[in-house]
Amino acid sequence: MFGSWGEPDHEVSIGIIHHALDAGINFIDTADAYSGGESETIVGKALAGGRREDIILATKFHFPMDENPNKRGNSRRWIVREVESSLKRLDTDWIDLYQVHRPDPATDIEETLSALTDLQHQGKIRAFGSSTFPAYQVVEAQWVAEKHGLSRFVTEQPPYSILTRGIEADLLPVTESYGMGVLPWGPLGGGWLSGRYRQGQDLPTSGRTARMPARYDLSMPGNREKLDAAEALAVLAEEAGLSLVHLALAFVLQHPGVTSPIIGPRTMEHLKSQLGAADVTLSADILDRIDEIVPPGVTVSTADRGYVPPPLSNPFLRRRRTA
Repeated sequence: MFGSWGEPDHEVSIGIIHHALDAGINFIDTADAYSGGESETIVGKALAGGRREDIILATKFHFPMDENPNKRGNSRRWIVREVESSLKRLDTDWIDLYQVHRPDPATDIEETLSALTDLQHQGKIRAFGSSTFPAYQVVEAQWVAEKHGLSRFVTEQPPYSILTRGIEADLLPVTESYGMGVLPWGPLGGGWLSGRYRQGQDLPTSGRTARMPARYDLSMPGNREKLDAAEALAVLAEEAGLSLVHLALAFVLQHPGVTSPIIGPRTMEHLKSQLGAADVTLSADILDRIDEIVPPGVTVSTADRGYVPPPLSNPFLRRRRTA
């Protein structure tokens, strides 16, 4: 949320990062595509002056960086070029965790793993992982790495919140079986679990709601269901003496397959409201009541499925080949 997608003032963004580091946070995740590379630049500025050594720095590649069709994807050609750009923007000699932001159907996974393994051997990255990969592709990547003697994905970064629990059914068992770290994004459900979405109140607007209207438009049944669930969860949090933010983050943290959720504060107020969630432990009774509101393994809105492939729209993929 640093740069044009969120907080445009670099000094304000750097202040938020410094406050997080001073509070004990030691992992920063960004991506080349966030604000067109501006987020990486801001993170690089924030880590200047000796702070780089104290944190685990992660970034990602895959999404288009401009209109050039060669400046995107998971090919070796793009990976070895874009890692240099990220290193320059981050003002660092190495990336601790380099992540494939999304699967790329146009590139064989062996090519991607081979390029990343080479970068690891060169010392430009320490480890690599995937983001928003469906369970079957996580398994495929593990098999390909073993078959060809390549380094493997050691982490997966999926969408996960009380409102998006689909990964509980398949992805989390897979990552646990392979000993992978899990770094969920969107633990507040894209803001739905921030406490600002309540029945009978005007819904907040932001740059995110403009970029992704399908996730917020109340004319869509799934979003109305999210509002109902957010209201019920807010009432539960009040009864438990917690903020809804802390309830939502603690829920994600408490899953045994989760390493750590990734928070995305846009303001200092957002950050301060989320700090302290790591100290919250939800009782079995509260977890059971959450399950009544959103059952295990259920993602409320299809617009939030994230890691699940979208419905097939390509006629070639929808039809069998003719003899």
